Amino acid sequence: MSLRFVNFEIMKKIIALLSLCLVCFLSADGQTSTNPQQAYIDTYSQIAIQEMQRSGIPASITLAQGMLESRYGLSDLAIKGNNHFGIKCHDWTGKSIKMDDERPGECFRAYASADESFKDHSDFLRFRDRYRFLFDYDITDYRSWAYGLSKAGYATDPEYPAKLIKLIEDFDLSKFDKLNRRQMRDLPQTPTSLEAVSRLEGKALEKFNFPLSRAVYTQNDVPFIYVQEGETFKSIAESNKLFLKELLRFNDLSKEIELHPGDIVYLKNKKKESKKGLDKYVVDQEGETLWAICQRFAVQQKEIEKLNGFKKDHVLREGDMIYLRKVK
Repeated sequence: MSLRFVNFEIMKKIIALLSLCLVCFLSADGQTSTNPQQAYIDTYSQIAIQEMQRSGIPASITLAQGMLESRYGLSDLAIKGNNHFGIKCHDWTGKSIKMDDERPGECFRAYASADESFKDHSDFLRFRDRYRFLFDYDITDYRSWAYGLSKAGYATDPEYPAKLIKLIEDFDLSKFDKLNRRQMRDLPQTPTSLEAVSRLEGKALEKFNFPLSRAVYTQNDVPFIYVQEGETFKSIAESNKLFLKELLRFNDLSKEIELHPGDIVYLKNKKKESKKGLDKYVVDQEGETLWAICQRFAVQQKEIEKLNGFKKDHVLREGDMIYLRKVK
């Protein structure tokens, strides 16, 4: 067969597989080796470190998960779909591949390269609510990360944390988690800290001309109050010297809705995009609305609709990725 008829993408995958196999036989010092685990580490440790610096996920955890989920890069899913982490489609709009797993012919995400798989794995963890608590663990605390992944439901295998920890300790993967002071400073803020609200006090409160008797907070640098029992948009507007229509506009509403204690009501226009580091949000449960998500992150709904190409009546589904700011 003439080489001009060979699919270019297939050729790339064949070359990548041959390269991985070659590493299996050659160690860093040129000595022969038949260790596929070390071959995987040598091939993908750098991208795991880059993803740690971009997302805050320990490189040791990323490598251990990749090794376990892809059988050291030699599984059919890794070879045919560049999927190293066993991530299923979940309303994925990109390329996909069918594989037998818990059920025959399940849909898995397919990537153009292994690098894309590593990046998507990072985003999968960082932008889903059920994994956000993991980022509160220290970057070197791989044990807590391993057990936390299991607690959050990443895998059904009860031995999953022990398997990750064994890989990390057997192959000294924790060495990839060690960063110098400058690199530590450059790590992204945790989702918890980025979403933390702060209370406006003193001069910061006075510049907005809000009543000093009421606690006012900020999210994404937008002032808001927590609703108290019996309050309405009309009563809040009157007590804060605002027009009702003005207050409704600040909160992406055209008419009043019922308020409940603890609800958030913004007293100024929300921002056009979220804080840096809160680039996306993945819908984790059915019934979530775009309005509620925009209230949570203090962003204007019309801007988020425009950014994501949504119509006003767009209905969210579990697994949908919502962009909250432009990502370069």
